[in-house]
Amino acid sequence: MAKFELKLPKMGESVAEATITNWLKKVGDHVAADEAVLEIATDKVDSDVPSEVSGTLSEVLFNVNDVVQVGQTIAYIETEGGVVVDTPEEASEHAIPHVAELEQAVAAAKATVATPEDFSASEKFYSPLVKNIAKEEGVSLAELESLTGTGKDGRVTKNDILEYVEKRKSGQLSAISLQLSATTAKQPETFNLKPETLKAAPSVNGGDEIIEMDRMRKLISGYMVQSVQTSAHVQSFIEVDVTNIVKWRDKVKTAFEKREGEKLTYTPIFMEAVAKALKDYPGLNISVDGDYIIKKKNINLGMAAALPNGNLIVPVIKNADQLNLVGMAKAVNDLGNRAKAGKLKPDDTQGGTYTVTNVGTFGSVFGTPIINQPQVGILALGAIRKVPAVIETPEGDFIGIRQKMFLSHSYDHRVVDGALGGSFVKRVAEYLEAFDVDRDY
Repeated sequence: MAKFELKLPKMGESVAEATITNWLKKVGDHVAADEAVLEIATDKVDSDVPSEVSGTLSEVLFNVNDVVQVGQTIAYIETEGGVVVDTPEEASEHAIPHVAELEQAVAAAKATVATPEDFSASEKFYSPLVKNIAKEEGVSLAELESLTGTGKDGRVTKNDILEYVEKRKSGQLSAISLQLSATTAKQPETFNLKPETLKAAPSVNGGDEIIEMDRMRKLISGYMVQSVQTSAHVQSFIEVDVTNIVKWRDKVKTAFEKREGEKLTYTPIFMEAVAKALKDYPGLNISVDGDYIIKKKNINLGMAAALPNGNLIVPVIKNADQLNLVGMAKAVNDLGNRAKAGKLKPDDTQGGTYTVTNVGTFGSVFGTPIINQPQVGILALGAIRKVPAVIETPEGDFIGIRQKMFLSHSYDHRVVDGALGGSFVKRVAEYLEAFDVDRDY
């Protein structure tokens, strides 16, 4: 028997630490390779940590609620058969029985695949065992990132990568593997805030109840206070006539769902307009780091989503300006559904450059949202209401019933002045009011 060090794996470019929330195994329990040993929570989402080897959990070094740094040893596993994999690099030197059986296929595959890449460059989590198999088999990073795993939250398991190799050996994936390309460059966030230490429970009288904030509520509390202390918040408001959008959606929503298999809400329509406006006003698609302004290349829209427990999370639609309305609707629905089900991955909440929040969902006409650091702006969508309005025609003005809403734009006055902040939200309104009722989706 020999000891294997179970370490906290890399979970994303901007994730440096995690909190242990639950040990799924206790000392003395048997652990299979790729089986989850404990559950962790980052400042983004929750996940689990699998074992790269089979053996017995012999020692745990941290308790529930302890904060652990990426790369830090969190437990020891007594391996079976005296095989030790101390580090990912050392692990690659050991032969894997499944891989040996595919040696002949690997030789042919390597002839058409580039030299294995540094898998640590990926923001996705792969266990050392999976990465070692990929290296041995000549599977590129682009191929690995294209796989949808069967593990928790879509994590690629040992069986997934071995099955992929077998399929590639049989020629089923040869065309795909040759066409895969690297993903876009990472955009690490610079904001990493820890919540304030909880004070002693207060004393109360009578039937009052004391409820301690849960972990996510503490994080949100810390983020909000820090954002107000960091950014000079200022707001601009504008009323928008969205009658054409309401009529168009009512007309096409049934056919849209039948053809695309997705519900068509107002959110993707608004996101489309925001992405266009950010291309027109890139001065809002920035972040601040000390005395420096960082201009973001990609437009990644954060979408504030309420969770069933009342907490808030902000999944991100990557490269939103490159999506058509169908693609935007699919992205909005996918992220929203997985947020409610608690199935978001760390990557899903990273890299946002501007945020949109729909306060109208709860009936609010407008709001003054707090900026999601280190971004410099956030747009609140108010409720759509039927209101009497003056309508101008060549024959004169008259009063009619229109569908209207307010857009509330909060922005950081340190780097965004009123002219830019106001012009941006006006451009969003112009795109919405100019919506083509005859367009296809």
